[in-house]
Amino acid sequence: MSMEVIKTAIEGVLIVEPRVFKDARGYFFESFSEREFFEKVRPIHFVQDNESMSSYGVMRGLHFQRPPFTQSKLVRCVKGAVLDVAVDIRKGSPTYGQHVAVELTEDNHRQFFVPRGFAHGFSVLSETAVFQYKCDNFYAPEADGGISIQDDSLGIDWRIPVEKAILSEKDTKHACLKDFDSPFDINVDLYS
Repeated sequence: MSMEVIKTAIEGVLIVEPRVFKDARGYFFESFSEREFFEKVRPIHFVQDNESMSSYGVMRGLHFQRPPFTQSKLVRCVKGAVLDVAVDIRKGSPTYGQHVAVELTEDNHRQFFVPRGFAHGFSVLSETAVFQYKCDNFYAPEADGGISIQDDSLGIDWRIPVEKAILSEKDTKHACLKDFDSPFDINVDLYS
């Protein structure tokens, strides 16, 4: 098998650890196998791949797309290091408002699966970071949504000093969780 799936404290949010083959020439691993993903996680059809490059201190998120344009994401950092976070925003969920954070780096090759019904964001911990993500629904700007990445009530340690944080104007305007009316409930299909 070429990947190990690690469960987290929130059902459906998973860490995917590929089997890396290393030798004197470098390394090789399968970054995605539909067959193995179907067997170990769930059948899913990714339709769009995205890539971003950011410098130290950049914080992106916490983003989601409203129904019917909801997205699941499989994310990874191919250069540098990021702290990647998924926040449960499903009304009625026993883990509503809770998060899972995982460090994704070019060295650990880990990937993070963020299902539908979660807000997603990351902070850049290295000088620069190249971040890639697969989405199971196309980008729909009219369905953009977010909660504040600066919401202290979420209890997220972004590992970036406040004075070093770099946010887009859009990301400074999202509501805090207490003022947020989620478009998702506990019955949202996490995958499709």
